[in-house]
Order: sequence, then C-alpha cells, then structure tokens
Amino acid sequence: MKEIDWTKFVRKIHIKSTIDKVYRCWTTQHKLERWFLKKAEFTTKNDLPRASKEYIQAGDKYSWQWHNWEGVEQGEIIEANGKDRIVFAFADNEVEVILTREKGMTLVSLTQSKIATDEKSKMNNFVGCSNGWTFWMTNLKAYLEHKIILHNKKEDQALHPNDGFQYINV
Repeated sequence: MKEIDWTKFVRKIHIKSTIDKVYRCWTTQHKLERWFLKKAEFTTKNDLPRASKEYIQAGDKYSWQWHNWEGVEQGEIIEANGKDRIVFAFADNEVEVILTREKGMTLVSLTQSKIATDEKSKMNNFVGCSNGWTFWMTNLKAYLEHKIILHNKKEDQALHPNDGFQYINV
C-alpha cells in the first residue's frame, strides 16, 4: 500500500450542470451564500467591496462565515480565470478548483495542497477539510441538480469541539 501524502488531497464529483453555472457558484458571493456559506464577503485589490453577483478576481480578499461554526476564514483569491479554474488561499493551505466536461457533465476537481505535516495540520486540514469538502461538493451537486441544500442552518448544532469531525451536514 502506498504511504499517505499528508500534504495534499483531491476530491472530485460529477455534476449535471454547465461549467458556467458551476463556476458562478464558486466565484460569486450571491451563489456561495446559497449552497456553501452563511456569509461570503469579497474586497478588490483596492479594498472596495465586490458586488454580490460580480465574479471574484485574482488579488481579491475574502472573509467567509459558515452556519454552525463560529470561526471566520480569511484569505486571498490567487487565480480566477473567469471560466474554469479558481485558486485560493485557505486554512494556511491552497485550494485549486478545476472544472472540465466529462461524460456530459461538469467534473469538479478540488485539490487542497501545501498542508503541513504536524499532527494538528493532519487532523484539521487533511482529515477535517477533506471531510468538509466532500460534503460541500455533494451539497453543490444537490443544489444545482435538485435545487435543495443538505446542510443545517440551525445555529446550535455544533456544541462540542469534535462535532466538526463527526457531523456531515454542519
């Protein structure tokens, strides 16, 4: 058996939707707040707020808040090519989302890389984030294919420190 590479992971999912619609879901505040986040705020390189339905761009800064998690994630958009590739700093790592057509569907391929190999990073970034992205990509599929969301928006679900590793719909 091959040894685990703790510095990165890949998650993939096919979605019955166009690349344009999937890209919009990853790159506008309006859509991110439908399937993923409680609040997504973006500011331009000039520290101006980006409009809700405007595509993010390289150099933008973001501030994200989830339902059922009190933390705020802040980072920078490294690349957003306007059609099929997004790269952003996330949790002291880097996330790349690539969209391609395959089997009549859009293949969403997400790679989180540059993960440190200390025990805390292995647990939080490799295990926690890989579990999280698995759920959120499934949620995106449910949203685009069936117009439903699978996550719980109730504010009191996560009560214990390990709940984020146990609940699949936080």
